[in-house]
Amino acid sequence: MPIPFSQAPTLSLPPASAATGSGFTPSNPDYENRVRDSFARQGAMRLLGARLTEVRPGYCVIELPYRLDLTQQHGYVHAGIVSAIADSAGGYAGFSLFPADASVLTVEYKLNLLAPAGGERLIAQAEVVKAGRTLAITRGEVYAETGSKRTLCAIMQQTLIVLTGKQDA
Repeated sequence: MPIPFSQAPTLSLPPASAATGSGFTPSNPDYENRVRDSFARQGAMRLLGARLTEVRPGYCVIELPYRLDLTQQHGYVHAGIVSAIADSAGGYAGFSLFPADASVLTVEYKLNLLAPAGGERLIAQAEVVKAGRTLAITRGEVYAETGSKRTLCAIMQQTLIVLTGKQDA
């Protein structure tokens, strides 16, 4: 039996913008513009109405306002949508550290759904755990937010490949 949204676990975390720095140094000083330009070319994120709201070296936040057409039969945002914004947040967290001549692709990710994704908006935030020459590992969280209340609804771990020599199209 599904957990009612009112009984889902909640966390009292500071807003994503209050998070501390990652400690990573981007190899491309123009990393933020590069990430934002790449995100702007993503038709899938545009279709969903997702917004890239924060980018720092090794860190990214994507927000998605609640829309009825993104929900499943119970009125919660569909798990596939939750997964998509988590994947993109992790991908862009990693991409922010990649060299200027490299692009990014997700190799794999694992997503655990912890609570229904209901609320006024979803917030996916991700950070790099390990930035390698060929592979990068990220982890992310997706929160459902209503007013000042945030509910952790998904956690993710992801592996990215650094496509050296392939420009981000």
